[in-house]
Amino acid sequence: MAFIRKVKTASGATAVQIAHKQYGCIVKIDHIGSAHTKEDLDTLFAVARERLLAGQQPLFVQNVSPLKIGLKKSVSRLLLNVLFTLYNSLGFHQLNDDIFAYLCIARLVEPTSKLDSIRVLSELGVINIDKNKLYRCLQQIIAKEYRKTIAACCFAHAASGITLILYDVTSLYFEVQENDDYRKSGMSKERRLEPQIIVGLLVDQYGFPLGLRSFEGNTAETKTILPVVEAFKKEHGLANITVVADAAMLSKNNLEALENAGYTYIVGSKLQKIPYDIAVYQKTGKLTDLQIITSKLDTKRRIIYQYREKRAILDLKNIEKQIAKAEKIISGKLTDKRTKFVRFRAKEKILNQKLIDKAKALIGVKGYVTNLSLSDEQIISFYHELWHVEQSFRMSKSDLKARPIFHHKKDAIEAHLAIVFAALAIGTIITNRIGMSVKRFIRTLRPIRSGTVTINGREYPAESEVPKDIHNLLQKLQSGH
Repeated sequence: MAFIRKVKTASGATAVQIAHKQYGCIVKIDHIGSAHTKEDLDTLFAVARERLLAGQQPLFVQNVSPLKIGLKKSVSRLLLNVLFTLYNSLGFHQLNDDIFAYLCIARLVEPTSKLDSIRVLSELGVINIDKNKLYRCLQQIIAKEYRKTIAACCFAHAASGITLILYDVTSLYFEVQENDDYRKSGMSKERRLEPQIIVGLLVDQYGFPLGLRSFEGNTAETKTILPVVEAFKKEHGLANITVVADAAMLSKNNLEALENAGYTYIVGSKLQKIPYDIAVYQKTGKLTDLQIITSKLDTKRRIIYQYREKRAILDLKNIEKQIAKAEKIISGKLTDKRTKFVRFRAKEKILNQKLIDKAKALIGVKGYVTNLSLSDEQIISFYHELWHVEQSFRMSKSDLKARPIFHHKKDAIEAHLAIVFAALAIGTIITNRIGMSVKRFIRTLRPIRSGTVTINGREYPAESEVPKDIHNLLQKLQSGH
């Protein structure tokens, strides 16, 4: 049997409990709550009766007032606390600016405009923030050089003894038509025509962001790498650094500048023609999976070529698609567009067989230029870590929605990038530690809410109940394994 009982606590309150008795002994106790006033005691008794009856109809009509329970408000406070803890763990609390912290958290939870961030934050339980505070914060970001502090915190958090850094660039466009001194039309990776800026990002070998810098929209990618790396080296007093970058950074001037500045490097090679060593080998034999052919460029540099069957299958599939498209253009089934394998001779369009043969001779082959004395396999392994930068750019563009940018002035744009940079660091920790995307992590925690309920007109705090799987996830996030 079960019955409701009152018990005095050490604090002087009255506890209301449901006691379960079996063979004259109490075997289980459900604690309903503790009351300090008669009104609270009546409410707890009502709650206990509801639970005890469990929806059963009473045999006799009882003269008891019905229990009225209402939800006054609910917020995702657990999510807010978790993200704030990560923010502080990176050392960003040194900025001593809670508004900036909230903007970073809002960017992670639901990327939107600065003004709409007020709504996002209110759903997390953050109140008393207005647009004036947000705009003052954007000014503080520039005036107090927040990005420099953020970069220092990120460097301190990254693995000690950084000697390998990965670099890549992307473009961020603007919803405007006219160029200015900063937002300019240029080579866009998304083939967009709007004015843009170029953003260079440095990450360590694990993908953790170390530095970010923006350039005018018409700046060539090859001209961004040295200023970013030099600033990073000077800011942190580093001596020996190896820079890893993709083929877009490869130019003779870049390599010479990196060498003159004392850097070692690994840069992807653009294979615009069949390398002599590969051509000679293909005359007598066939390349095998993971085969490496190395050529000396000069006394300092060498180029490493590697053939991979997996890459060859993908390359061949892409070539066949391009050939099929070219044939449709030649036959008139597609509108007259230029494509890679179409050759125009007078008014006639034909397949460029010479170019097709060249492309097929290079399938599966990737080149790497370096001045490091490490083994060929180590060089290739280091280069393949570049996917971390690409992952960071994908996170900033999709999960954090760094683009398009709606700010107009350069300072506001730089402030926006500082927020994205800090949010990217937090997001990278989440991804690296629990193997879950930021978007999925937010979707998992956001529905777990706490707030205030009303019972018979009186307000009571309602804490969130964290499921066991979420509890385990948070423990993994905290410990890192």
